[in-house]
Amino acid sequence: MDIGLSRESEMSVTAKETEAIGKRREAATTKSLLKDRAYAELKRLILNTTFSPGDFLSERQLAERLTMSKTPVKAALQRLESEGFIAVSPQQGIVVRELSIHEIADQFEIRLALESHVLRMVAGKLTDDEGTRLTNNLAQQRSMVATHDYSQAVQLDTEFHMMICEFHGNREFMRVMLQLRERMHRVIARVLEQDRDRNAASVEEHAAIAEAILAGDADRAAGCLKEHLEYGKQFLLTPRRR
Repeated sequence: MDIGLSRESEMSVTAKETEAIGKRREAATTKSLLKDRAYAELKRLILNTTFSPGDFLSERQLAERLTMSKTPVKAALQRLESEGFIAVSPQQGIVVRELSIHEIADQFEIRLALESHVLRMVAGKLTDDEGTRLTNNLAQQRSMVATHDYSQAVQLDTEFHMMICEFHGNREFMRVMLQLRERMHRVIARVLEQDRDRNAASVEEHAAIAEAILAGDADRAAGCLKEHLEYGKQFLLTPRRR
């Protein structure tokens, strides 16, 4: 038996196996990236109301829009369904969901509990850099009031609340807050669009929260937050507003 030839054959098989494993991993990575891209893009289209509540969606049309196969689109839709952005049923198909009255109330209740705790923990404890970031955000919010750019106003509103949560440093709080903000994104935009004076009032409420944080007055910060959230909650839950 030619030992040299046998070893050469073994090395050749090993090289082929390694190449095959590498290709499988690359294919799996590409598939995962496509699913993530489909999810991110479809969620963006829902949040900016390109796809509005009540709109019916088609896997085939979505795949064509995203220039990919239906497989990653289907995976993305399953994820969006689990997060409450869409509903899928054999009778109706795929439809963009609107938050129910009970869901809106629940979301505000969770936000109040979580953000009140965060405010009490960070009041009087911000670094100079954190304080500067907070005041810079407020300055940007004020500059948006006259423009009536509601999309940017909602973005800055989100940054304000997420920033305070970031200062606390609890990553799980950040994760939960991000999910809450994403689900509430469209209803917050609706408040600003339907009540033209709300943006200016909201900015001043943010300023009062920030002032209390910087002054180290935890109770006042939590109280200001409660008033701030209560307005949006009542606005959305009043029957004539829906």
